[in-house]
Amino acid sequence: MSESPGSTGQQLAWQPRPLEPFGPLDGAHVSISRFSPQRDAGEFVERLCNRSDAALWRYLPFEPFDSAKNVTDFFAYVTEHDGWIPYVFRRLEDGLLIGTASHMRVRPDAGSAEVGFVLYSRLMQRTIAATEAMYLLARNVLGESGYRRYEWKCNDENEASKRAARRLGFVFEGVFRQDMVVSGRNRDTAWFSLLDREWPEATRAFETWLAPENFDANAIQKRSLAAIRNPGVA
Repeated sequence: MSESPGSTGQQLAWQPRPLEPFGPLDGAHVSISRFSPQRDAGEFVERLCNRSDAALWRYLPFEPFDSAKNVTDFFAYVTEHDGWIPYVFRRLEDGLLIGTASHMRVRPDAGSAEVGFVLYSRLMQRTIAATEAMYLLARNVLGESGYRRYEWKCNDENEASKRAARRLGFVFEGVFRQDMVVSGRNRDTAWFSLLDREWPEATRAFETWLAPENFDANAIQKRSLAAIRNPGVA
């Protein structure tokens, strides 16, 4: 009986390796760089942590930061103790900070990393820049670094995050029930992944969707990512 790639018992040529250094990088719509306390902390609070942004934090196991020092201290801690690599997203045309995400759970021995702590301001939500940012971060892991697995996890009640994961090509793997207690409440965690063998097709879909000819003069898409990935889907 033949085994599929990555099935149990298959001998792999994988050798542990670190993630390739990433950023700063300018895409066509977004600029990505590692979080810098001096450059980013104050604007991070201003753009992502004010009262009108409370909904962004609803499903996260953290509270919005109330000062640049708290942002800096948080990222310093998770970088040193948990191996996070935090990034900020800036709008290309004016340099405005519009979002953040981190690579976390980086496991060089297994060739696996997670994208998490994803926060998009209203200026980034449902934009070309949002998709481009996720593509460039995924490319760093599965493409440039040659990792085997890229993870997305979220609160199972967070339907928007689950839709986003599926739209980006992640495959649903299941739910870890009673995984956490967050602010005194139970959290079940939904798991998604994108694998190295799925990356070539994901790349084709991302690059086809991001191509200028896929958008009209008002930056409205002509074909969705789902339609590109699965012809016949609206």
